[in-house]
Amino acid sequence: MIPDSLIQDISQALTNVSGINEKVKSTTPVGGGDINKAFLVRTQSGSYFLKYNDASRFPRMFETEALGLKLLKKPGTPRVPEVLAHGESGKHSWLLLEYIDQGSYGKNFWDDFGFTLAQLHKNSSESFGLDHDNYIGSLPQSNKKHQTWPEFFVEERLGKQLEMARKKGLVDSALMRSFENLHKAIPSIFPQEPPALVHGDLWSGNFMCDTYGNPCIIDPAVYYGSREMDIAMSKLFGGFASRFYEAYHEAFPMSPGWQQRLDICNLYPLLVHVNLFGSGYLGSVKGIVERFR
Repeated sequence: MIPDSLIQDISQALTNVSGINEKVKSTTPVGGGDINKAFLVRTQSGSYFLKYNDASRFPRMFETEALGLKLLKKPGTPRVPEVLAHGESGKHSWLLLEYIDQGSYGKNFWDDFGFTLAQLHKNSSESFGLDHDNYIGSLPQSNKKHQTWPEFFVEERLGKQLEMARKKGLVDSALMRSFENLHKAIPSIFPQEPPALVHGDLWSGNFMCDTYGNPCIIDPAVYYGSREMDIAMSKLFGGFASRFYEAYHEAFPMSPGWQQRLDICNLYPLLVHVNLFGSGYLGSVKGIVERFR
C-alpha cells in the first residue's frame, strides 16, 4: 500500500504538471527491484510509474536519477521515460515517471539499439565525471571530475569500491597488491578518447522495448566516462544480441583491442556486486586482476 500522504503529494504533482485536478484512481505493484517499491499509478488522465524508498537511507537518490534521465534525453538516442516530478513525503523519497508499456522486439530492434547508443556516446564533456554524485544500485557513486580516464577510473571507480570492500573485510592484502599493480598499468591499457555520456549500469534489466519497438533505457548511473564501460557491462551477464554490437561498431567504431579491455571495465560492476551481495563475486574479480600480480 502507498501511504496516504504520498498519494496526496503525487496527485498534487500531477495536477501541477497537467493543469487539471488529478485524482489517483488505482495503484498496482510492479517490479521495482530490491531497493525501491514501485507502482503503476492510474488517474483519469493516464498511467504513471511511481517508485519510492526510505529517504534517510538513500539521500538524493531520486533527485540524481531524475537529473540523469534528463541528461540522457538527447536527439537520436534511446528513449528514456519522461520525468514528471520527484520529492519527499514524510520519511519517503519518491520519483514519478512516464509509464512506458512493454512491447515486442521487431526485426530492427537490436540495430536501432546499437545505433542509438552510439549516438548517445557521441555526447561529450570537457572532463570525466559529472557535476554531482549519484548512485549505482543502492551504493553511492562518486563522480568527482578528472582530466583523464585512467585517473577517474582508478580513483572514482575501482578505488572507491575497493576501499568499501576493504572496510567490510571482503578483500585481503594480496588482492589489494594485485590492484595496485593494475592501477599502474591502467594508463597504458586504455586508448585516449574524449569523455562519453554513458548510461553507467547497462545490463539486461535496465533496457526495454516500447510498444512501437523502440529501445528504452531506464535506471541509469550516469556520468561522462569511457564508452567501453557501457559495452562491457552489457556483456557481463550474457550479453546482448550480436547485431547490437555490430550496429554500434558501424555507427561509432571501437578503438582497437576493445574486446581485451572489457574485463578490466567490468571490475567496477563486479566490485559493486561484491559490496552489495558479498564474496560470491570475488572469484570473478580475482580472475581478472591477478593477471597483474
